[in-house]
Amino acid sequence: MEDNKQFNSNVPVPRIVIDRQGKVLNANENMGEVFLYEGIVGADVFALTGIKAQELFDTVENPQRPVISRNDKKFKVMAFHETGSEEELTIVFLDVTAFEELKDRYNDERPCVAKVQIDNYDEIIEAQAESGSAKLAATIEKIIRDWAAGMNGSVGKIKNNKFMIWFTQGNLEKESFRKFEILDEVRKLDSGTDFPASLSIGIGVGGKTLDVTEDYADGALDMALGRGGDQAVIKHINKTEYFGGKLQSVEKRNKGKSRIVGHALTLLIKQAPRIFIMGHKYSDMDSFGAALGIGRLCMVNGKTPYIVIENPNESLEALLAQAKDRETFNFIGCERAEELCEKDSLVIVVDTHIPNMVQCPALLEKSEKLVVIDHHRKMELSIENPLLNYMESYASSSSELVAEILGYMLPKREMEKIEAEALLAGITVDTNYFSFRTGVRTFEAAAWLRRQGADPTEVKRFFQEDPDYAKMKAKALSEAVFMRNGIALTSIEGTRSDAQLLCAQLADKLLTIKGVKASFACGRNMDRRTVISARSLGDVNVQVIMEKMGGGGHLNNAAAQVDLSVEGAIKRIMEITEEMIV
Repeated sequence: MEDNKQFNSNVPVPRIVIDRQGKVLNANENMGEVFLYEGIVGADVFALTGIKAQELFDTVENPQRPVISRNDKKFKVMAFHETGSEEELTIVFLDVTAFEELKDRYNDERPCVAKVQIDNYDEIIEAQAESGSAKLAATIEKIIRDWAAGMNGSVGKIKNNKFMIWFTQGNLEKESFRKFEILDEVRKLDSGTDFPASLSIGIGVGGKTLDVTEDYADGALDMALGRGGDQAVIKHINKTEYFGGKLQSVEKRNKGKSRIVGHALTLLIKQAPRIFIMGHKYSDMDSFGAALGIGRLCMVNGKTPYIVIENPNESLEALLAQAKDRETFNFIGCERAEELCEKDSLVIVVDTHIPNMVQCPALLEKSEKLVVIDHHRKMELSIENPLLNYMESYASSSSELVAEILGYMLPKREMEKIEAEALLAGITVDTNYFSFRTGVRTFEAAAWLRRQGADPTEVKRFFQEDPDYAKMKAKALSEAVFMRNGIALTSIEGTRSDAQLLCAQLADKLLTIKGVKASFACGRNMDRRTVISARSLGDVNVQVIMEKMGGGGHLNNAAAQVDLSVEGAIKRIMEITEEMIV
């Protein structure tokens, strides 16, 4: 009792002592400033503060102190070993209400900048001109200006389809809570075309200067456009947030960009002393086909490139063997590529833009000349500062993009049959036999490859599978789980080098079953990581689900690799889909 009086009288701030289990051993009379009720001695500290006892013990050596809100005030919680025992902890509650209110006000009033762009503006204007109406662009501009006015923002028109808006961070937080309803409002407009109108919004937050904040906005807009548009991206100094992305990427009718990229790539090839082409790890048909296509462009321009490939997908065995038999290309492994690559070498990456996913990441560090050709939606972690970056998320595959480039840059029939068939196989596998993400330009690319000698029957042979493989797929399909929200899930047993391909095929097959809106297949690869393939008919955005798992992709075709067990991955997918889908 005497100790308690001394404890109370010597400390002029709210203070308690707890043991390892979180039981409050002592408290002074000032604790009434924190808690309105009495008798907290003997209570559990977690029940009082919402902070576990072990977390409080951990904060002793941590300069970051938690802040709690109690009794209409805010208190910083500081812990010390002042009781002479490592098993007991003295906790002091410092009133930081005024400081926190000032900090909140400072953050709320910090300037943000948004760059807003009308997607597919040229196609929309063309359609409006054909119908004799010019109302849509004006309607969208009014929506943008009204949205800015609702945030007390200042609007500047940069181009006919692009706007810049200045507003405060406090208004941004309110808009984030509303999930950027402006995206839905524009999407509901009658565009007069076979695709809806949409916006891409890039927002910069928290830059040290206004210039830096605007740079963040530019980067966020590039990210939104690279991910297919119809979304808002907020870029902070240390994190990026995504909203929207409900539409499929709209195919662009104008092929002018393919021609421009083709000429620029040809110039880089001619100037390069040495050229390396690589796709992603565990190369698949699309990655390999695109690599062979770019290799042909190099050879037409008098250069013999190195194609870097190791541990390819098992589905590539027949195609890779045929390509090696022709002795046209130099296929090398990562170790040899690292030995040969120098800073002035040209490194061309196809079918991925994520540094740690490429076949040989070391080449990205050794070379100062990088080119990226990819059809996936842009991720935050991407190859930095490439000389040429050709990323089109509307495209069915990287093979489609490469075929278009070759259509402009190759003389007639300069392509070998095996190269044309590899590109056609890449398009075929990524579209699931021309049933997904297939536009007019996809069929035009396939038709051009057919004219170059690609034989669809030979391409079909690349996809033949042995009986044991077919039985394994049948077993996985028979054991699939079907959820009431239209989600189907299955998995494969064991560790397999072809786990990624097998999961992709299973997810595609599950989607053919009546009532299934989205499908997921999981398996274990040779790195002992769980690979996930996700497919959707469009009602469910599997890209968002896979991003929550650390992966990415498209609205109806996405994937991820995680360190969870197969069972853990399936459980996590179930949790995410139950939260997102009613």
